[in-house]
Amino acid sequence: MKDNRPVNLDIGSIRLPITAWVSIVHRVTGVLLFAGVAVLLCLLEQSLSSPEGFEQARQSLQSTPAKLLLWAIASLLAYHSCIGVKHLIMDIGIGETMEGGVRGARIALAATAVLVILAGVWLW
Repeated sequence: MKDNRPVNLDIGSIRLPITAWVSIVHRVTGVLLFAGVAVLLCLLEQSLSSPEGFEQARQSLQSTPAKLLLWAIASLLAYHSCIGVKHLIMDIGIGETMEGGVRGARIALAATAVLVILAGVWLW
């Protein structure tokens, strides 16, 4: 059987809907969170090793690069959690249509933006 369908191999010309982008970035944030948890576990280990280790961890968290790293990890967690809740809501049958998916994605992105700003305010 000969397949006469057109083949589009130019990835740059494909327009993905917002739901696809949200889903792809959700997967990426999951991978990045895995690395972020490793950083946080190393910091926790240092802080629990001794009183001096705790003081070193506390001092290192006062620097701007450390605060930026913590803010990035908190932002990843906020995004991943909001989109995860959106997926769970869709799993129970709410927002399964294309319009519902787009609306849910926009709501989740708005909630993520609020959480990211609140995390930044909390850290600084």
